[in-house]
Amino acid sequence: MSETGGATVPIDRRRARRAVVAASLGNAMEWFDIIVYAFLAPVMARLFFPEFEGVVGLLIAYGLVGVSYLIRPVGALVIGSYGDRRGRKAALTLTIGLMTLGTAVMAFAPPAAAVGAAAPLLILLSRLIQGFSAGGEFGSATAFMTEHTEDRKAFFASWQVATQGLSMFLAAGWGFVLTTVVSEEALYGWAWRLPFVFGLLIGPIGLWIRAHMDDTPEFEAAEKVRSPLGTVRRHHPHRVLTAAMCVGMATMSVYLITYLPNFASANLGMPGWTGYAGAVVAGLVALVLSPVFGVLADRHGPSRVMLPAAVLGLLAAYPLFWMLVSTRSVALFIVAEIVIGLLMAAYFAPTPALLADLFPTAVRTTGMALAYNIGVTLLGGFANFWIVLLLEGTGLLEAPSFYYVAVALLSVVGLLIARRVFGSR
Repeated sequence: MSETGGATVPIDRRRARRAVVAASLGNAMEWFDIIVYAFLAPVMARLFFPEFEGVVGLLIAYGLVGVSYLIRPVGALVIGSYGDRRGRKAALTLTIGLMTLGTAVMAFAPPAAAVGAAAPLLILLSRLIQGFSAGGEFGSATAFMTEHTEDRKAFFASWQVATQGLSMFLAAGWGFVLTTVVSEEALYGWAWRLPFVFGLLIGPIGLWIRAHMDDTPEFEAAEKVRSPLGTVRRHHPHRVLTAAMCVGMATMSVYLITYLPNFASANLGMPGWTGYAGAVVAGLVALVLSPVFGVLADRHGPSRVMLPAAVLGLLAAYPLFWMLVSTRSVALFIVAEIVIGLLMAAYFAPTPALLADLFPTAVRTTGMALAYNIGVTLLGGFANFWIVLLLEGTGLLEAPSFYYVAVALLSVVGLLIARRVFGSR
């Protein structure tokens, strides 16, 4: 039993495990649908923006990754508030339904060669629907996972990150197959659609959650507030800002890995499959080790696990890229991606538990969704766009590390505030 808002909440271990499995499956497929586009951005540039060549087309394709993040805070506000009023299960089901719709638009969109200027508008529509959905996903899924238990919150919440590792593994696996097995003609003709069609499996998962899962005991026991968004705005703005800063290194690590396949081929002259192979392994590292770091966070506190990872990332970023540029070794490139995957797991896995602890139950989904998506939008969504600009502007191949260091430093500051001001463990 646990106490939440003065009410006694029964803890059902079997129910908690089912909740983690359900939310994890939905989360894995939602993030797959988002990540696979980032991996295939160079392909999408040629198909949907053929009038723009080279760096300009790539910037537009990566820019659409970022544009979808501009609507994320809106999704966080709408779906987060909905989740605090109507329940975590209702919000999670809604995000999965919207993600299915956005992915279907992407999967069946005709290229520019067939419909001209309408093609990029369809991709924009798809990205906006996906971005709105993803805006509410983190808060609703994390609350759904953590509010079924009391004493292993970080472990259960770490599956939010572990399944993102699974998403990266699957998306990178598709990228590897499409660049090594499929001919270029087939890739640009029809094969590029296959990962998005695969992503439509998220639909049945959402229907299963709706039919077979109950809402969380903590939500059912907690006192409800009339306006979760108004409560967060009036009473918790500093917590939102702090949490958004803490999200920085987590989101940057994910999108740096999605950029590295293009970096390997376009900037270092390596085989196109190099970055995908490394990302497959990095995804496996995040999948396997995230629950381990979740256990450590339960024992020692999330911030005490995240802070060393952030400092290590800050110190290691430039030497890592200097090594890649100097050696241009395929083996070392894959090792570097494994290191980034390890840092991602160590930092990201405790992050959901840290954010959940920062906000009270009555506004938890709204607070987490808003904070997470502000952080992701400002620091992660446009990361690849800014990296390309840094590379072009400085002429230095180590430039991606500059952005990584800046974001890691911001996250260190956020963690220190979370610990010293808000008492986070």
